This record gives sequence, C-alpha cells and structure tokens, in this order.
Amino acid sequence: MKPSRKSLLLAVVSVLLALDTVTASYLGVASYRNCGIVQPEPFCQARAEYHTVMRTRRRVVFDQQQVTCYKTVYETVMDTKEIDCIKYVNETKLRDVQYTVTRPIYETKYRTCNYTITKPVWETKTRNINYTVRKPVWETKTRSVPYSTIKPVWETKSRTLNYTIRKPVYETKIRTTQYTVRRPVWETKSRTVNYTVNKPVWETKTRTINYTIRKPVYETKTRTVSNTVLKPVHYTKTIQRRTGHFETEIIECPGPIRTRVVRDPGCWTCDPCTGRRIFIPGSCRVVQYQCPPRQICKRVWVPEIQTCEIPCVRYQREVVQKQVPYTVCRWVNEQKQRTCSYRVCRMVPETKQKTISYNVCRVVSETKTRQTPYTVCRIVPETKSRTVNYRVCKMVREQKVKNIQYRVCRIVPETKTKTCTYRVCRMVKETKSKQVPYTACRYQTEKKVKQVPYTVCKPVHYTRTVVTRRCVPKQIPYTVTRCVPRVICEQVPVTICVPNPCGLLRRRILLDCCS
Repeated sequence: MKPSRKSLLLAVVSVLLALDTVTASYLGVASYRNCGIVQPEPFCQARAEYHTVMRTRRRVVFDQQQVTCYKTVYETVMDTKEIDCIKYVNETKLRDVQYTVTRPIYETKYRTCNYTITKPVWETKTRNINYTVRKPVWETKTRSVPYSTIKPVWETKSRTLNYTIRKPVYETKIRTTQYTVRRPVWETKSRTVNYTVNKPVWETKTRTINYTIRKPVYETKTRTVSNTVLKPVHYTKTIQRRTGHFETEIIECPGPIRTRVVRDPGCWTCDPCTGRRIFIPGSCRVVQYQCPPRQICKRVWVPEIQTCEIPCVRYQREVVQKQVPYTVCRWVNEQKQRTCSYRVCRMVPETKQKTISYNVCRVVSETKTRQTPYTVCRIVPETKSRTVNYRVCKMVREQKVKNIQYRVCRIVPETKTKTCTYRVCRMVKETKSKQVPYTACRYQTEKKVKQVPYTVCKPVHYTRTVVTRRCVPKQIPYTVTRCVPRVICEQVPVTICVPNPCGLLRRRILLDCCS
C-alpha cells in the first residue's frame, strides 16, 4: 500500500469515530440494524490491517555532575596580651600608745600577838593490886563399865498366804426417766399510767445592786537609788615563763668488738729427706679487734626562764547614786448603783396520761419421758493362795565389860600481887607572844608607752600575661556529586491496526482489534 493511501484511510477512520457510534459507525455497516443478518460477510473482507507508525516519546535522563561546595570550619587562635593588675600587700606599722598602769606595792609588816597555851605535865605513879587466880588441876581416873550388846541371828521360813481379789463384772441396763420442762408463754397487755410533768413558767423581775469600784489615783515621787559600778583598773604583772631551746650535742660511741681468724707468718725450711726447701705455714689464732668509733648527734632541750610583764585589769567597785522618779498608784473606793433584770423560773405541775404496753411471761410445765442406758459394775470376790519365803531375825543378848579413862578437873584458888604503873596528866597554863607578819598593799599610778602594731593595705601594681582564645572562621572546599535531570525526545516505532472499510464487521471486533 502506498503512503498516500494510508493517510487517506486514517482520515476516514477518524471522521467515522467522531460521528454517532450507534447510527453511523463505519458508514452504517456496523449499526445495530445489521446484527440480525442471516448471511455474514466473508473473513477476508472483515479482517483488520496492521502497519507501523513512528511516535515521539519523551524520556527523563539523569546526568551526574561534580559540584564544588564550601563548609565553614572554626579554628582556635591563641592570642597573648599583658594586663595591668593590682594586689594589696599588708604592711605592719607601729604607733605609740600611752596607757596608765596602777602598780601595787606590797609591804610586809609585823604585829605582836599574845596567846595562852595549856601545857600538859605528866606524872608517873605506882600502886599494888591483889588478885585471885583460879588454877585448874587435872587428874586421870579409870572405871569399869559393864554393857550389853544384842547380836542378830537370821532364820529363813516359809508360809502360805490366802488372798482374795475383787473382779469387776459390768452389766448394761436401761432406765426410764421422767422430767419436767418449763416452757415460757408470753402475753402482751396494756395499762394506763398517770404521770406528772413540771412545766416551767418564766417571770421577769428587777432589783437594784449597790457595788463599789476601785479607781486608781497616780502620784509621781522620787527616790534615791544606789548602784554599784565596776570600774576597770589597769596594772602590770611580772611573770616568769619557762621557755628553752634545743641544742645539738655530738657524742662519740666506741665501735663494736669483733672476732676474726689470723694466721701467723710461716717460714722456709729444708726437707731432710729430699733436700728441698719447703714452706711451713704459721698457725691460726682468733684475734678480737675493735671497730672505729662513731659520732651520734643528739638534741638536748636547754630550759630557760624569761621574765615578762603582762597587762592586767581588775575591776574596782564604785557606788553611784542617782534620783529615779517612780509612780505610786493609790486606789480610791467609789460607790455606784445599777438596776438589773433577771428571770425567775417557777415549775407548775401538770398531770398527763399514757398507755404502756408490757409483756407478761407465764411458765407452762410439760412432762416428758426418756430412756437412759447405764452400766452397772458388780464386784465378784475370788480367793487365791501363794507361798511366801521370809526371814526372821532373833536378837541374842551378850554381856561385855570395858575400861574407860576420864579426866577430872579441880579448881584451886591462888592469890597473886602485881604492881601497876599509871600516868596522871595535869594541865598547866603558859602565856607566849609571837610576831605575826601581814602584807599591806598600796597602789601607785604610772604612765607608760607601748608600741601597738597595726596593718595597712598597700596597693602594688604588676603586669600579668594572659592567653586568650578566639575562633577564626575558615572556608574549606569539598566536591559533591549530584544527579541533574534532562528530558530527551526519541522516535519509537508503534504498530497500529486499521479496519477494512469494505467489510461488514461488528463494532466489537473492531474495538477488540484496535485495543
């Protein structure tokens, strides 16, 4: 087929599709009126024709592109600079301060005291004392004492014992017991009760009350008040203070004694057998020697006594008088009257009635019977016998005699005489005198000057080197690869189908072919 014919067919098909699809599709050949035809068209006339057409298509392509970017990096730079600083230095100075010192002056004086003492005077005297001594005298005697002894003699015998045992026999019996049960029966009753109620009746009355009030009257007076004030008195006391210092002493210690083995010098001699000279070593001996001495440094405390004056303060009492005003309160009685109202309650009795319900309990007796089983124990005696061996002790009396020695004490009185020495004290009064020392103190005022240290802050300028940091921004390049989109147009071959306008096809076949 030629190209001009193809373009003509495409134009005809597009015009037919734009018209009414029901009435004029494919020039009325594929209308619904031809759906019921009896003779269809042959296949060669109804088939579609295919041909290839070039179509333009757009496609997005990504190209890789190298781009240079910059990032900011902060770099720390150290700067050195000098700053002026001020520091305060404490400086100690002295100033003269005058102060008054009250120094006590102590004097020792003597006074004569007469006193009486009682002096004991001892005298020695002698007297004779007669006394009686009871002296015991012991005598030994002997006597014969007859006595009886009982000697046991044992014999074995046997006998038959008849004994009775009581054997229990139990029997069960039944007994009929009648008992009475008392059952309460409650009944409700009512009664009328008269009671009296006291009803309060209030009355208002008035009365006059006389009362006394105490009115204060204030007066101002003056009195003299004595106060004791402690006045400081400064004085100086001399004290001794124990101090000292360390001194280094060098002590020489002898060295230790040690023991070592020393060989004596040998000698050369001639051997008589061989005729050669031989060396004979000396003998060994133990020798003690002393090591060289060593020096030791020792710290020794050397005490010292220092005399120093310390300021002291003592407080002296001083009486100060002053006039102090004070207020005196005097109470004055004043008579007044007032009228007060009060209420009086009077109770009026009133009689009322009320009905009270109460329960009455009536006990009804009722007799009942019950069967109670019980066990009866009957003791039946039974006789038994057994043979018992026993021993019989028979006491046989025996006469004996023994000699007993005993001591008899006899008291013999004896008269003796002793000389007793005793001392008698006699008190004798004696007058004596003694010198009693006492200390008298008088105070002397002196003016002194002392150096008082004080501190002054003095500014001192100096230079100090300080290292500071600062951040400097810096641009650093780096390469980044990125994708850039690009649209390209290209010709793509497409196969399309065109229906045969000469054939009688149904619309469905045409649609299936073109899709």
